[in-house]
Amino acid sequence: MSKCANKVLSRRANAPLLIGCSAGINTGMQEHLNIDTERLTGSTETHLVTWSGLLVHDAVVGPLTNLCQQAAQRGFDLRLCSSFRSFDRQLKIWNDKMSGLRPVYDDSGARLDLTQLTEWQQVQAVMRWSALPGASRHHWGTDFDIYDAAAVDASYQIQLVPEEVEGSGVFAPFHDWLDSSVLAATDFYRPYAKDLGGIAPERWHISYRPVAENYAAQLTVAVLAERLEGADILHKATVLANLDELFQRYISVKN
Repeated sequence: MSKCANKVLSRRANAPLLIGCSAGINTGMQEHLNIDTERLTGSTETHLVTWSGLLVHDAVVGPLTNLCQQAAQRGFDLRLCSSFRSFDRQLKIWNDKMSGLRPVYDDSGARLDLTQLTEWQQVQAVMRWSALPGASRHHWGTDFDIYDAAAVDASYQIQLVPEEVEGSGVFAPFHDWLDSSVLAATDFYRPYAKDLGGIAPERWHISYRPVAENYAAQLTVAVLAERLEGADILHKATVLANLDELFQRYISVKN
């Protein structure tokens, strides 16, 4: 059975009450008037609710449920592999990669030896595949890594790599269906559909545009710099010295 039928919806502490789909969307659409820096940088969960066991922005519940139901009608079981990710969680991923506790790969899939690179090269290598803490779209609860649970058994380990979602990949039919007849007719889109020289393409990543664009418009270099100044992030000096370039290349999505 699809998770759409069994989702659990609850409010986070101090989160706005969700009264129907349209009310949630209106809340999200109006939020551009005043999005605080804690929400922008993943430092709070007050704007989130629980959907199918994961945290999402309250304005996305209705559209996400509808998308899930459309998929079920075509025999797909749309699940979220990842939704909200906090600043602290993104910071741990960053520091683990920089310190060698997590692997970092090049575009061909080969593991990189970061010790052979300068700090500036290391920062760019990590940002090819992972967001800078405070700048991840997953901080907003509007962006999700998705997969088709009907295509694999419960023991399958999702890798989130191009081979899974393209060509003969196990999730390719699901994503082909999304591209051919669904995404263009909804407010969901793929922010990392093309390789623009920054973040590598991520076909598994979708975003709810009406709310995400409000967040993206208010996330600035200044907001990000202030949040990173007080964080225990590896290569902080290099990141801050090059933040303008990093922002334009890896963070500001042109779609």
